[in-house]
Amino acid sequence: MVEADYILVGAGTAGCVLADRLSACGRFTVLLLEAGPSDRRLPIQVPIGYGMSFFNPAVNWMYRTEPEPALAGRSGYWPRGKVLGGSGSINAMVHVQGQPVDIADWARAGDSSWSVEALSACLERASQRIEGKDVSRDTHPICEAFMAAGGQAGFPEAADLSRLGADGIGHFRIATRNGLRLSSARAYLRPAMRRSNLVVEVEAHANRIGFDGLRAREVQFSKAGSARVARARREVILCAGSINSPKLLQLSGIGPGSTLKAHGITVLCERNGVGRNLQDHLCIDHLYRSRVPTLNQQFGSISGKMIAGLRYLLFRNGPLALSVNQAGGFVRSRPGLAAPNMQLYFSPLSYSRTPPGTRPLMRPDKFPGFLLSAQPCRPTSRGFLEIVSAEPAVAPRIVPNSLSTEHDVAELLEGARLLRQLAATPALRDVIETELMPGSAAQSDAEMLADIRQRASTVFHPVSTCRMGRDRETDVVDPSLRVHGVEGLRVVDASIFPSIPSGNTNAPTLMVAEKGADLILGTSAPR
Repeated sequence: MVEADYILVGAGTAGCVLADRLSACGRFTVLLLEAGPSDRRLPIQVPIGYGMSFFNPAVNWMYRTEPEPALAGRSGYWPRGKVLGGSGSINAMVHVQGQPVDIADWARAGDSSWSVEALSACLERASQRIEGKDVSRDTHPICEAFMAAGGQAGFPEAADLSRLGADGIGHFRIATRNGLRLSSARAYLRPAMRRSNLVVEVEAHANRIGFDGLRAREVQFSKAGSARVARARREVILCAGSINSPKLLQLSGIGPGSTLKAHGITVLCERNGVGRNLQDHLCIDHLYRSRVPTLNQQFGSISGKMIAGLRYLLFRNGPLALSVNQAGGFVRSRPGLAAPNMQLYFSPLSYSRTPPGTRPLMRPDKFPGFLLSAQPCRPTSRGFLEIVSAEPAVAPRIVPNSLSTEHDVAELLEGARLLRQLAATPALRDVIETELMPGSAAQSDAEMLADIRQRASTVFHPVSTCRMGRDRETDVVDPSLRVHGVEGLRVVDASIFPSIPSGNTNAPTLMVAEKGADLILGTSAPR
């Protein structure tokens, strides 16, 4: 048995921040448990390499959802990071903070300490460590056609899409530094690992939380085929993410009583909200064949790959140093909205025919093509997840309930219509040879909706399964992120979001981790 003042479960985006913040003060010992390996792998550190992590079980939990009735019975694929840095080590690195209206919802769920003003300070501190790089000078030239199309469609040009309240069309900032991925593992954890009061255990799979009465005292975990125990003198803090944090709570006897009893787990503290309120972003892509070259030609030839590789080796820039989500924006799909309701993505490549289990970013379509995508910002559909076994190694049942509200159906259909509107502008019409998907056969609302049900998919932003709030019957953690009904146990990760933010979830998760560290340390700024 080992002991530490704080035991952190999960070295993902939030866990790495907390490991740094809690160990930096020098007053406490910290043990960080991560189920996956180190992030010192070339496909993780080279930005474009994230396509190689998409189906790699060595660094990815590779979850599957239940078949979705509203999506033609399809089962969704949900990659989640199982590696130092978590999903921030395998994502597309888009760095956006969202909209003030997102945080206003959080203040209503929590208290005044979760106000826009308070959380803006946390966002700013996180941005000082992980600031999205401006890559506009390195993006593919066809991105300028998208930018011009946005202006022709009446959308303003956004000076910086990464900032809170971004409004308009622009180039995305991506979380890189010196041509390498900048996850929280690199920005926060690596410097912290020099401290003697922080111990990081990789390939250490947390199985259950052990309690003394209603106080969390230990974490039972597996490493190298043996069962081990770590004892917490102060607190156990779950940073395992929106799938694994609620799963671990349920395995430990905290969750819906009927679910726990069905699998022979003694109910320590009945909390019906554990695993509920699951929210996610659903996106529709339109695929176009282009009249002009795209990244398909560069990545599709040996000479193009060699040139890109040489440029990366010599200068740490070029397409290998980028995400394929190079441009986009936050826009209003109809007049009268107080805040943007749609996030757009523009990718200057396409991969329409991919073998199952691959994401071949370096092997795109042979013809010149690009993708234009729309994602409604604030869906109202709510799903859930629950354990299906008392065995920790068994994946949970995930039921997203996508498009289960009329609002979400209408918004995604509106998003698809908006893509058509952009494609019809002179700027994009000049470079589009033909729309391949959904194609000209889809014109009516019924035809467009049928295409959405056949092709729309997650953009991998699950949140809110351990929702923060004051109602013990429906919420999981209080405004101090302590689990309702027990002591010595907190959750600090994207699962506590009261509602889904308007854009990508990595930057808001950094914010929550900074806020969580403040709460634990009893301070509003790092010492």
